Amino acid sequence: MKTVRRLIYREVIVAVSLVTLGFISLFFFFDFVEELRSVNQIGDVGYKVPQALIYVALLVPSHVYELLPITVLIGTIFVMARLAQSSEFTILRTSGLGPWRALKALLLLGLGFVAFTFAVGDYMTPLADRTAQLLKSQFKGQISVGKTGAWLKERQAYGNYAVNVGALSPDGNMKDVKIFEFDNQGALVSTTHGEKAKFGEHDDWLLEKVERTEFVSTDGKSSHVDRVFLDNFRWPTLVTTEMVSAAVLRPERMSTIDLFQYMRHLTQNGQSAQKYEIQFWKKVFYPLSCLVMVVLALPFAYFHFRSGGIASYVFGGVMAGISFVLLNNVLGDLGTLQGWQPWVTAALPGLIYSVLSLTAFSWLVLRR
Repeated sequence: MKTVRRLIYREVIVAVSLVTLGFISLFFFFDFVEELRSVNQIGDVGYKVPQALIYVALLVPSHVYELLPITVLIGTIFVMARLAQSSEFTILRTSGLGPWRALKALLLLGLGFVAFTFAVGDYMTPLADRTAQLLKSQFKGQISVGKTGAWLKERQAYGNYAVNVGALSPDGNMKDVKIFEFDNQGALVSTTHGEKAKFGEHDDWLLEKVERTEFVSTDGKSSHVDRVFLDNFRWPTLVTTEMVSAAVLRPERMSTIDLFQYMRHLTQNGQSAQKYEIQFWKKVFYPLSCLVMVVLALPFAYFHFRSGGIASYVFGGVMAGISFVLLNNVLGDLGTLQGWQPWVTAALPGLIYSVLSLTAFSWLVLRR
């Protein structure tokens, strides 16, 4: 049985690697052509072709993470169909490789793909994406977060705060930071505007070139405004670098831990966290789809192929993989709009394809 597993595992891993390499090469080309629009053609410094190549290369881990379930399905279908066409799988069956043993062998291989997908999505992709954004901002300027900036909220014992971050600089610090302080009754107490801000070492932000305005009530009815200009101002807060990055970067490029912490921060401060909850549960369930894909590919080993029949089945595998990605994205958007349970929204595509794969296994393999 070890020899059989070694044969199947080697063939599947090689096929999946080649399919992944082909898709990644295609996406690399498309991303590079898209980045050529941003290349600065004038002057000796700036965002040039070498920097664009490095930036596109840093996007590869995210594409690998997104494509792995599809490439696992296509590669496994190709191997199973080829073994069936050459009658090798028939020989393995007569040698004692029953359906349940074959399923167990593929599930063990699928667990390896699950672990690899999780490692790429949770460690390599966030690091590579953050490095790519910082690299691009280093040559093109700051990381813009839109016309209105990134908004965060924080509740503290003595008041509530709304924070606006205009942009992130290449060194990881913040620019054009505005802090609005409210009391527990919702009245505006003060506003603080700093041209720059950096994260302190003791749960605080250090603002530079600060304009601070305080609305002071003297007798409960009348009030006056105090405005001061400071070189530096320390604001105690639990808003971390990861939380600001979460408000700026795409949530699907974040790690599971960062998503969970930011999701909890939004919930504690009365903000809607459903989009991030859905992405969190997608991070949990998406690697498991590799298990579904290997089960879906197993029935192809029990077909009887004629010459040239493999191509049509591989094409069917491509369509099935694309439909899985489309269903995953569509249900994610529908779940956000309709207010569905986040874990149900994230798990539904995998459950649907699990039912399809087990049905195909039961009908084509066990009954026939």
